[in-house]
Amino acid sequence: MTRTGKEYLESLRDGRVVWLDGERVTDLPSHPAFRRSVGSVAQLYDMTHDAAWSDTLTTAGPEPDATMSRAYQIPRSADDLRARGRAFKLWSEATFGFLGRSPDYMASAVAGFATVPEVFAGSGFDGSANVLAHWRRMAAGDLYQSHTLVNPQYDRTRAPSESDAEDSPYLRVVAERDGGVVVRGAKMIGTAAAFGDEILVGVTQRMAPTEADHALSFSVPVATPGVTFISRKSYEGRAPSVFDYPLSSRFDENDALVVYDDVFVPWERVFAYRDPEVCHQQFWRTPAFLSFVHHSATRLWTKLEFLTGVAILVARANNTYDLPPVRMQIGRIMSWVNTAKALVVAAEDRCEPVPGGDGAVMPDRELCHAQLAVGPELYPKVINEIKLLAGGGLIQLPASFRDLLQPEEARLLGRYVRTPGQDSEQRIKLLKLAWDAVGSEFASRHDQYERFHHGSPHVVLPAIVREGDADGYADLARRCLDGYDLVDHS
Repeated sequence: MTRTGKEYLESLRDGRVVWLDGERVTDLPSHPAFRRSVGSVAQLYDMTHDAAWSDTLTTAGPEPDATMSRAYQIPRSADDLRARGRAFKLWSEATFGFLGRSPDYMASAVAGFATVPEVFAGSGFDGSANVLAHWRRMAAGDLYQSHTLVNPQYDRTRAPSESDAEDSPYLRVVAERDGGVVVRGAKMIGTAAAFGDEILVGVTQRMAPTEADHALSFSVPVATPGVTFISRKSYEGRAPSVFDYPLSSRFDENDALVVYDDVFVPWERVFAYRDPEVCHQQFWRTPAFLSFVHHSATRLWTKLEFLTGVAILVARANNTYDLPPVRMQIGRIMSWVNTAKALVVAAEDRCEPVPGGDGAVMPDRELCHAQLAVGPELYPKVINEIKLLAGGGLIQLPASFRDLLQPEEARLLGRYVRTPGQDSEQRIKLLKLAWDAVGSEFASRHDQYERFHHGSPHVVLPAIVREGDADGYADLARRCLDGYDLVDHS
């Protein structure tokens, strides 16, 4: 059975160590830097209990007579995959696409791991049973799996094993015990990591055999002793009101550096141990990474729909919507939205079998990797068009909602900040929404996030060649070349 929003909020009061601005945060649900954002996550959980949405968001669980989040389902057909996509879309619409690491993101990856558990059977450690047990437990409890996969930006010219053993920031095994292992180090970027129930640690890049100490994958509760979250500045905490910052005040999935200071990990929570090959293949020989892309592509499509709506409302408010140049701008934005949509729909419709997955399916690999290149290019283009449409109105705004509550000031605003068919309060409300989406510090973070959250271009673009049908394209061109020769010049 899926849990309620209230149950989720209560689960956050488990003693997890979260630091923000020199302060130990002891209660996320009530803290001004987190309360509205975790409240937005709680609302997602509540949607699974609403009759209007429960059929879309939930499905039969692995245990008899049990239901689970559809994100934890292992798709066995194109219809299953589309159904999971509809669930992604519904939650994305509830947050306007601004929660990139909502609970369904990693849930789909955990299901991906469980689709081919044999991948985790390494030469020295077999984590296959642990992965299956983990999937069943997370699905049954409707738990929020957060994650950290990226090493700190310490010295990218040297392998982790080449750094100083004592002072190295890279997460590694430092001791073995009868019941498990002890790990030490840090991981970045823990987007919404402090919001989860458990945190999965792993690596996505290929490592040499000499990196065995750093080659492990596991999941532990976020309140495990030694796990510490050091949060970046909270945009929610600096948002004076929802009226002034309607997005950053409610959808700030705080990013954190996550430190693992001599954390004990029981063997049953270990998925890969001292095995660079298994650590790498857990994402590439299972549907886990493609599940990441399926979720993110659906969310980006939704986010671009929202931003397109903002662009249309701004143009109408400025009474420029029917001008031919503005119609061209809106049409350009809508073409980009439909490009994002087409990639999602096509990846679902052209789903392919999971090798060794016992009939399971996954989104089309080549289209998913194409989305990784196209998505980061579309997002800043849409943002730029909105800025052009809005012009100086985005920066000539009253300081806060209080300006509208002060009678003398409100009279002046009512006279000079309005357009035909829109009074000052409506106009200021719209432009504050637009600014929070495209110009605020929160907006700047999202621009950076959409560009890099699945890897830099030097990683993504070669992957398209690796996963795509390069030989097929070359063969098509070769057929043309083979259809004529030197004597056919006339």
